[in-house]
Amino acid sequence: MLIGDVARRSGVSARMLRHYESLGLVRPTGRTGSGYREYSGEDVRRIFHIESLRSLGLSLREVGRALDDPGFAPAELVDDLVRRTRERIAAETELLTRLRRIDAAEPAGWEDVLRTVALLQALRSKDADTRQRTALSASGEAPLPVEALVEAVLDESDPNVAGALRWALARAGGDGPALLAEALDSPAAEVRERAVRSLAEMPGDGATALLRDALAHPDATVRQCAAPALGARGVADAIPTLVDMVVGETRDPEEPQETEQTNDVDAADALSALAGDPALADRIAGALVDRLARATTGLPARRRLTQALADVPGATAARALTDLSHDEDRAVALTATYVLALRDGR
Repeated sequence: MLIGDVARRSGVSARMLRHYESLGLVRPTGRTGSGYREYSGEDVRRIFHIESLRSLGLSLREVGRALDDPGFAPAELVDDLVRRTRERIAAETELLTRLRRIDAAEPAGWEDVLRTVALLQALRSKDADTRQRTALSASGEAPLPVEALVEAVLDESDPNVAGALRWALARAGGDGPALLAEALDSPAAEVRERAVRSLAEMPGDGATALLRDALAHPDATVRQCAAPALGARGVADAIPTLVDMVVGETRDPEEPQETEQTNDVDAADALSALAGDPALADRIAGALVDRLARATTGLPARRRLTQALADVPGATAARALTDLSHDEDRAVALTATYVLALRDGR
């Protein structure tokens, strides 16, 4: 079979067949009387074998080893091909993501494209100051795509940069709340926390609804971040979780003590804000009193509950504080007495 026939049958160009011959991959078995290359059926089968191995990503040198080295073991090479393919897919996926983000920025010209690319690269800088400046400038002529901001804030460990990114994300709007809500299901605890903290700073009814859903999240940290934000927004659904935070029942046993104290203060502040609504003040006071009355509530929790009652107006809170002024725990009694004196103007 002449080279033209082989090229038509195999789909490999005559030029590539000559290249294979120069590399020693496949040599025509013979020559015609006129000196033309003549391929046998075995030669054609080898050409198909070469093309099959090339389709797996093998180089021509690797193809030659696979076909001619009797001691060649494919397992190691296949493992290497798997690794290289994954790296290639990751690189292509990253490129696709970058292109989608540039498209989302709706560039009017190549200057806008280049500006967006520069911002995206700066957002991935190893320098925290660069990332922070980029987040703070993520508005105006070349706003950063929301997806890029969400990815950045979920990856960010520096608190100052994270704050700037949350600010930029809150200003960006768009699909930010929905993307953050998806991150609440992340297997990584730190990603879930970053997501809910960012969601807490997002304005609008959509973010509020997602925060309300987060009150039932299995992760205590997510609940602890969502409840104070909802309290500041006047959402009464957060009251039970906020009371639990004052008591300390939402805390993970392995969580640092100082985190619990911060959550206690945040929860008490949120309850105080909610108690500004007369319709909620007695409800909040009743929830705090109920927890005080439980035999399982320890002394540290009772002291925190008494302190929380201090910022709740209304008759229910006043009656509870009067009773607590005679409490057997001196710290509780003194706190209640002091608060009552302040209320009476003494």
